[in-house]
Amino acid sequence: MKKLHALVLAGLLPILSLAPVLPATAATNDLAAIQKAGTIRIGTEGTYAPFSYHETSDNKLVGFDVDIGRAIAKQLGVKAQFVEGKWDGLIAGLNVGRYDVVINQVGITPEREAKYDFSRPYISSEAVLIVRDDNTTIHSFDDLKGKTSANTISSNFGQLAAQHGAHVVAVQGFNDAIALLTSGRVDATVNDYLSYLDFKKHQPKAKVKVVAHDASGAFSSSGVLMRKDQPALKAAIDKAITAIIADGTYKKISDHYFGEDLSSKIH
Repeated sequence: MKKLHALVLAGLLPILSLAPVLPATAATNDLAAIQKAGTIRIGTEGTYAPFSYHETSDNKLVGFDVDIGRAIAKQLGVKAQFVEGKWDGLIAGLNVGRYDVVINQVGITPEREAKYDFSRPYISSEAVLIVRDDNTTIHSFDDLKGKTSANTISSNFGQLAAQHGAHVVAVQGFNDAIALLTSGRVDATVNDYLSYLDFKKHQPKAKVKVVAHDASGAFSSSGVLMRKDQPALKAAIDKAITAIIADGTYKKISDHYFGEDLSSKIH
């Protein structure tokens, strides 16, 4: 029986050798899969106001990034489905297919571009150094040396704090960082300027202040993050972003969260 089995396999080899060898990329087309499903799955934190967070009244997921994600989905002709996760594992979730893209203020950096694709930038901001308003010793990023800064460890902001010699105290998001800062448990936090503006808008009496800005490219521009080598999806999302800027949708969203149209500041 073993000999017969071997002869059958030998007879099949010439036929199998004629089968076409498909390129590895032919099996993946994220845009086609999204269109077929009628849904684009979007990874986001849900704890990062004003970009992605929950309303206290009804726990509804809202935010600038959430509204931008829904607007992009509408342009693609599909529905937006948000999948929440902690920042430290958010990008990794893209690798294992938990979602199709990540929209969560992911900064466009050379390191990330080596592994992933980004859409055109959909917002630009800057990193700021925030301290308590009675702090008289920290005036610049260089003054962070030997101090403590509350940040998500793997974020651009946490890396910036560490680069300037700060000991980074791990937190899950902006609100946690501010809570540690105002309670005196850390010296500072390096964070997003737009998040700071939103925080001060809701809590104008909060005893914190900005003492330094960093508008370098590593921190200023964010894009929709997607898996590598998805040109059709990237082109479709780029087109969608351009469309919502042109038709006034972007301005409406931006005015709602920040009180001004930020489209002219995108770079």
